[in-house]
Amino acid sequence: MKIGIPSEIKSHEYRVSAPPAAVEILTRRGHEVFVQKGAGEGSGIADDEYTLCGAKVIDSADEVWSRAEMIIKVKEPQANEIPMMREGQVVFTYFHFAASESLTLGCQKSRAICIAYETIQDRQGRLPLLTPMSEVAGRMSIQEGAKYLEKPVQGRGILLAGVPGVSPAHCTIIGGGIVGTHAAKIAAGLGASVTILDINLDRLRYLDDVMPKNVTTLYSDRQTLLAELAKADLVIGAILIPGARAPKLILKEDLKLMKAGSVIVDVAVDQGGCCETTHPTTHDDPVFQVDGVQHYCVANMPGAVGRTSTYALSHATITYARSLADKGWRTAAKEDPGLARGVEMSFGKVHNHALSETFGIECEPLAL
Repeated sequence: MKIGIPSEIKSHEYRVSAPPAAVEILTRRGHEVFVQKGAGEGSGIADDEYTLCGAKVIDSADEVWSRAEMIIKVKEPQANEIPMMREGQVVFTYFHFAASESLTLGCQKSRAICIAYETIQDRQGRLPLLTPMSEVAGRMSIQEGAKYLEKPVQGRGILLAGVPGVSPAHCTIIGGGIVGTHAAKIAAGLGASVTILDINLDRLRYLDDVMPKNVTTLYSDRQTLLAELAKADLVIGAILIPGARAPKLILKEDLKLMKAGSVIVDVAVDQGGCCETTHPTTHDDPVFQVDGVQHYCVANMPGAVGRTSTYALSHATITYARSLADKGWRTAAKEDPGLARGVEMSFGKVHNHALSETFGIECEPLAL
């Protein structure tokens, strides 16, 4: 199979979809890999490293897209990439369709085979290609939240950890999944007072067992959430409904309960955000204020730590990329029902129920 690795062009996106080790796995199996010149620079990977692994380095994105039967990316196709998609071409990447109707309709019109990292499942029903970036984003959310609590950037002027004789910051984490768990680990490790909200009692019991004493678990309902917002210095939005928009749990009116200079880091922004006032931001301009509350809503947080994220992501994706290349997408999806869940579109048809409900598009079963 002819496989393309284009440069990522989203603002401040420093990841690349396949480092040299992953490319070598594909070329050793007889596949032809085209890497766009400079694709690995943001992750500290030189073009020569790809050449040594059997890839062909190509100057232009147009040529990579036109020659490849399968494109492997990190972020969803951008506005000038969608026209390069073509009927029957496999595009394997994070799509997060539910956050963008224009992306959804554009990809549908292309009639490409859109296989989304974020909805592929393993045998235990987990999301193996979302997990590594959720781990990165969860840990980064505390790092960024702590920064924007500082007074020079209009935060409350609070040190997350506090000091002897002065209380630490209170951190409220909405969602006890991968993002929430890793955020809680970092916040607790720094010494913050942490509360995790979730509606899954089994998950709360597990977290209560494994987390340190400065982490409290609470069942999430409307009244509990409002009480936590009033206490919080830092709020982490860590909600995920695979393939669908995140529910708006924090309403605009709720911000009036929060302290001036407090911070919301909405990690769910890729799926539309769990805060009503969320809109996507970039690493160039990451925060905005609403009613005195700082909002950090960068839609590609792990892109800022490109090298770490590139290798963490590739370790998870290469098994699926190899299967798609070796067998073709139909056979690979037929043999692996978890991979089939990632096939959200093919030949203009939508196969994901949550996505179809989001935009009112007819959902058709995936025929293999």
